[in-house]
Amino acid sequence: MALHVKKGDTVEIIAGDGKGNTGRVLHVYPDDSMVVVQGQNLAKKHVRPSRRNPQGGRIGIEQPIHISNVLPVNPKTSKGTRVRYQDTAEGGKKRVATDGTEIGTIKKTKK
Repeated sequence: MALHVKKGDTVEIIAGDGKGNTGRVLHVYPDDSMVVVQGQNLAKKHVRPSRRNPQGGRIGIEQPIHISNVLPVNPKTSKGTRVRYQDTAEGGKKRVATDGTEIGTIKKTKK
């Protein structure tokens, strides 16, 4: 199944507690159809004091969100948009927003 988001994309959350928020995609789990968005869907984890975290306490950890609840952000309008795919003249493939703005290249040709 082709996914409409990839790691590093800026996405808008369209459902759930974080509706309307935006963030960068940190991980994509295609087998589970989930994505992890930076700073969104946080859960508290209790940690002991360690060298990495000398104070200990509770830290926020991002939890996965279903991929159907996020949309890539259109760089032109700064809002979430649906995505189409277009073939390029060189034989590659690119993602295009519904208004025609290019969001990113998916597959480049081999040279």
